[in-house]
Amino acid sequence: MTHIKQGSIPTQLKLTESRFSEIKLATSKEEYAPDENVEITAKFSINGGVREAFNEKDWTEAYGANDVSFKLKYGIKLMTGGFRKRPIGRPVDTYRKAAIFWTRNPKLVNPMKDRRIWVQVAKNFEPIIRTSEDDVRHELFDFSERFVFGASELGGHNSGGTYRISAEAYASWQKHEYTELGNIKNNSREITVTVVV
Repeated sequence: MTHIKQGSIPTQLKLTESRFSEIKLATSKEEYAPDENVEITAKFSINGGVREAFNEKDWTEAYGANDVSFKLKYGIKLMTGGFRKRPIGRPVDTYRKAAIFWTRNPKLVNPMKDRRIWVQVAKNFEPIIRTSEDDVRHELFDFSERFVFGASELGGHNSGGTYRISAEAYASWQKHEYTELGNIKNNSREITVTVVV
C-alpha cells in the first residue's frame, strides 16, 4: 500500500493509491517431460497514483525543483506447493530508472513551450526514449518477465504430477515532487503445470 501524507502532494494523487494490476501467468504449454524446461511469463502493471502522477506537467515541475531521477525497485518470484510454498526458478530482483532531462528535440516536446522537459527510461540498463506520456509510463510501469527452469525442479527427476504455480511481486520507490514513498505487493492466481514421466 502506498503511504500518502495528506496535504503534501498534488490533489489527483490523494484520490488514488498505487497498486498492482492482476498478475497474469502464462505457460508455453501445459505438459512437460522431466528433462524439459518450463517457460512461464508473468505480466503485470503498476496503476493508480504514482502512474497517474508521472506526467509531463509533474515531471516538468520536478525538473524545476532539481528532482530529476526516479528509481523503481521491483521483483517477482514463482512459488509452488500447497500450504508450504517454495520458490522455483530464478527470481527477478531489479529496478528501472527514469531520468528527467531538458531537450530541444521537436519529436518529444512542443518547441514553442517555455520548458522542454522529457524522460528517458532505463530497463536492464538499456536507455529508452518514447514520444508520448502514455508510452513513457508503459516503459516504466508495465512488466513482462520470463522464467525458465527445469521441469525436474517441480518434483524431482523421476517425479510426475500436476503442480500449482503462483507468483509474488513487489515494488517500491522513494518520495519525489509528484509522489510519496511507495511500497506495494501482490500475489497471482495459480496456474497448473503437469510433468509427464
